Amino acid sequence: MGQIKAVVFDIGRVLIEWHPERFYDSEIGPERRREFFAAVDIYSMNERIDLGAPFRETVYEFADAHPEYSKEIRLWHGSWIKMAAPEISGSVRLLRAIRAKGIPVFALSNFGIGTFEAAAGHYPFFNEFDQKYVSGHLQEMKPHARIYELLEHGSGLPPTSLLFTDDVGENIDAAASRGWQTHQFNGPEGWANALVRHEVLTPEEATL
Repeated sequence: MGQIKAVVFDIGRVLIEWHPERFYDSEIGPERRREFFAAVDIYSMNERIDLGAPFRETVYEFADAHPEYSKEIRLWHGSWIKMAAPEISGSVRLLRAIRAKGIPVFALSNFGIGTFEAAAGHYPFFNEFDQKYVSGHLQEMKPHARIYELLEHGSGLPPTSLLFTDDVGENIDAAASRGWQTHQFNGPEGWANALVRHEVLTPEEATL
């Protein structure tokens, strides 16, 4: 190994927690949340945002279209940062350890324009990526090939020199099919071990 020229991070469930169901359970109770999520395809609304639709306007239009759940839907905007929390501190520490070695760190994430701006104002590490490939700006999403292609072209690096972590298997598979080195994220400890295995960090540097 030892050929890695850049490390690519997914964000949701890798660098920050992202569990809307958990948030809604705490806000409106599990029973109402289950009813709400069964009746309204809230994730289709979020996918539109991740593809570049305006954050507040999209949420409020969706709320107006579903008046019986309007209050709950508007929480997706008004309390969004509470859903995207907390940061996964071990992953953030690893990101900074990689950059301290002089190895570029990229973001490759399905994330909206407005939601990314909100997160960047809340989490300092959002402003520490060397390059950002964000679906809202690119209007392309993982696992579609085009967003991986854009990163390859933008970085100018060969696929085999990229090490990518993501929690979603199909996103990992799409990268691996292009020749990227990959690690399916299931916690900072496993990611730390992968960074050592790929000779990005020493065991001491990867200590959490």
